[in-house]
Amino acid sequence: QVREWKNEGSKRYMCTGRPGWLTVSLRVGKYKKTHKNIVINLMDVLEVDSERQVVRVEPLVTMGQLTAHLNPMGWTIPVVPELDDLTVGGLIMGTGIESSSHIYGLFQHTCVAYELVLADGSLVRCSPTEKSDLFYAVPWSCGTLGFLVAAEIKMIPAKKYIKIHYEPVRGLQNVCEKFTEESKKKENSFVEGLVYSLEEAVIMTGVLTDEAEPSKINKIGNYYKPWFFKHVEKYLKADRTGIEYIPSRHYYHRHTRSIFWELQDIIPFGNNPVFRYLFGWMVPPKISLLKLTQGEAIRKLYEQHHVVQDMLVPMKSLEKSIETFHVDLNVYPLWLCPFILPNNPGMVHPKGDEAELYVDIGAYGEPKRKQFEARASMRQMEKFVRSVHGFQMLYADCYMTREEFWDMFDGSLYHKMREEMNCKDAFPEVYDKICKAARH
Repeated sequence: QVREWKNEGSKRYMCTGRPGWLTVSLRVGKYKKTHKNIVINLMDVLEVDSERQVVRVEPLVTMGQLTAHLNPMGWTIPVVPELDDLTVGGLIMGTGIESSSHIYGLFQHTCVAYELVLADGSLVRCSPTEKSDLFYAVPWSCGTLGFLVAAEIKMIPAKKYIKIHYEPVRGLQNVCEKFTEESKKKENSFVEGLVYSLEEAVIMTGVLTDEAEPSKINKIGNYYKPWFFKHVEKYLKADRTGIEYIPSRHYYHRHTRSIFWELQDIIPFGNNPVFRYLFGWMVPPKISLLKLTQGEAIRKLYEQHHVVQDMLVPMKSLEKSIETFHVDLNVYPLWLCPFILPNNPGMVHPKGDEAELYVDIGAYGEPKRKQFEARASMRQMEKFVRSVHGFQMLYADCYMTREEFWDMFDGSLYHKMREEMNCKDAFPEVYDKICKAARH
């Protein structure tokens, strides 16, 4: 298809032919209508190499599919981003994170090779040792350097259960101190925080195990179970710590049924026990279904009165960041997920030469701030994130100017690769593909 596009005279930019409504992002890419759509129906797990501890997969393999394939074989991947429908391609070209990222980094940091079809129609493989510039430029590039056709991802042995410890913490300073302290401990396989108000949070730490106390096993993924974030909140309300054993696959997809807490805005009675027992098997609705069926008016309403954002900030700025989120958005719960950011080349790396501990703050829901105005409020947030050398996940609405965008991200390697591989006529620049300012 790429060679055909070349023979036709390379008139338009190319993009993947996957419909915009299928992506797990509330944004619908308008570029799909004007660009040359390249259809990539690659959705298979290609090989599981136990010797090298690597799994090779095609870009449309989803997280739900991958864990279902690997778990029975005794394997899993180090970073399993939350929602079942997230694809390997999306997590590499965009980014992905999970509560094990304080050990392993972002999803891209667990990948050992990519295979791409470039603008000239050639197929290349890149890794940290071969074509390393391309390897480090691919993450966050949103498909603007080439088409991903396969990726190799590290595997680790799977265990049956995650032993979770729930701890309610009060007082913002205490929350930040406790969260930072737990995130630094490598003996924690998983660290996650749910912040329910400016002063209250539950911090969860988990370890992988094959043994469990039968009375404390909780299969949270079963359709009739309370939504996970509501279950966690019980520990805060009762002001007590707790320990549970959650089957691994249930843990990895613990926020899937309620789409974190987005579903409470869509189905307000969804967590009602009667609804769960009778209709719980029907949720979550596919995000793609919601997007496909929503009209323009609903979409605009959502855009103005709803926020779905993940901001990645240095751990040392956590307290200041939560206060800023409170003032500018006032959305709760907030999701806290720590990750180590290695000093690799590419668009996203820490300011210094050393790897640095960062935290992803996820805000999903209806802002309770009185004067919330999507554009102005988000521009203020973006400005703050740039000031602390943080990054905004690119699946969300982004209101920065081109200059501000390249102030947040390091574009040096990315632009060099676009130049070298003649991407200028083949793919739009990443900014033009994702930013609101560029699309309107």
